[in-house]
Amino acid sequence: MLIIDNTEQTVRMQTDLRLGMPIVITKEKDNFLIFSTERISKLHFSLLMNSKSEKPFLCVTSRRAQTLKARVYDNNISRIQIPEGSDINWVQATADPILDLDSPMKGPYITMRGGDAKVAELSINWCKKAKLIPSTIIKKISILEIKTFQKNFQILTADFSDLINENPSIVVREESATAKIPIKGIEARLRIFRVNNDSFDHCAIEFGTPNREEPVLTRIHSACFTGDVLNSQKCDCGSQLERAIEKFVSVGEGILLYLNQEGRGIGLLNKVRAYKLQEQGYDTVDANHRLGFEDEERDFQIGAEILHLLGFSRAKLMTNNPKKIKMLEDYEIKVVERVSLLTQPTKQNLHYLQTKAKKSGHLF
Repeated sequence: MLIIDNTEQTVRMQTDLRLGMPIVITKEKDNFLIFSTERISKLHFSLLMNSKSEKPFLCVTSRRAQTLKARVYDNNISRIQIPEGSDINWVQATADPILDLDSPMKGPYITMRGGDAKVAELSINWCKKAKLIPSTIIKKISILEIKTFQKNFQILTADFSDLINENPSIVVREESATAKIPIKGIEARLRIFRVNNDSFDHCAIEFGTPNREEPVLTRIHSACFTGDVLNSQKCDCGSQLERAIEKFVSVGEGILLYLNQEGRGIGLLNKVRAYKLQEQGYDTVDANHRLGFEDEERDFQIGAEILHLLGFSRAKLMTNNPKKIKMLEDYEIKVVERVSLLTQPTKQNLHYLQTKAKKSGHLF
C-alpha cells in the first residue's frame, strides 16, 4: 500500500490553497473547512455564507489586525467574524492592504475570543509557505459534510495531530543536478537542490575547489528578480550579488547560495504588493507588516543544510545582516568572520538602506 507522509501531505495542502481549493483539517472533535482568502471563488464564498450550519470566520495575522484596528486574542492571529450579508469583496479587502484606499470603511471588526485557534494559526503559516497573503476563511463542518466532500470533490483532509508532529529538521534533499559553468573567467559548479517541504529549487554555486577543512567564503543571497535581473535601484540586491561574485573570482573560490526566497521570503507577487504600498509612503518593513508578514520570513535552515551537504561546517560570511550569522549558527554552521558587503547607495535606494539599518539592524 502506498503511503504519503505528513510532509508530503502538508505540501499538497499548501498547493491546493494556492489553487483556490479548500482543505479540511480535523482536530479532536472539530472539523474545519479552510480556503485561502486571496484565492477563494465567489461561488465558494457564497455557498459558505448561505449554508445553514455554523458561519465562516476570517483569519488574519496580528500584523494585519494592527492595521485594521481589530483585536488580537490569539497571539499571532486574529479571528474576525464575517458580518451577515458580506460579499467576497469585503473579506478580500480586509485581507489585502492594496485595497485599503478603495475600501476604507470595512470595520469596526468583531473578533472571536476563546476556543482553540491552533488550526487557524496553522492555516496562516501554510499561506505564507504558499506565498499567498496570510489570511484564510474557515468554517466548522460536520463529519457528514466531510464524507460528501471526499466523495464528490476529493478534498484533501488531514488530522491536526499528524501535521503538527511532522519533523521539519530534514528539509533539503541531496543535490538534484550539477553542471560546470564559466563565470567571469573562473570555473564554477552550479548545483541544484530541492527541498522536501516546499516546491522551490535552490542553487549553490561553487567557485573553484574550496577546502572542506577550512572556513569557506560564503554569500547567502535571496533571489531578487527586480534587482538581480532587471537591475532595479529600489534595493541593493543586484549590486550585492555582483560584488559577491567579484569577490569569489578575485580569491578564486567560495560558495554562493542563491535561495529562492524572493522578497525576504514573501514571494514575488507579495513583494510587488509591498512595492505598491511603498508608493503610498510606507517603508519596506511597514509595507510587509501591512500585508500581514513579519519583516523577515526567510528560512536560512535551507542554506545551512546545503552547506552541510557540501561538506562545510565553518564559513566566512559575506553579509551586512548580523541576524543572518545567528541563524546560520543556530543550524551548526560556525561563522568565523563577517565580511562586509558594501555597495554605493543611490538616490532611489538610500531610504531603503536606512530602513534596513534602523529597523532590521543591518550594518553599513
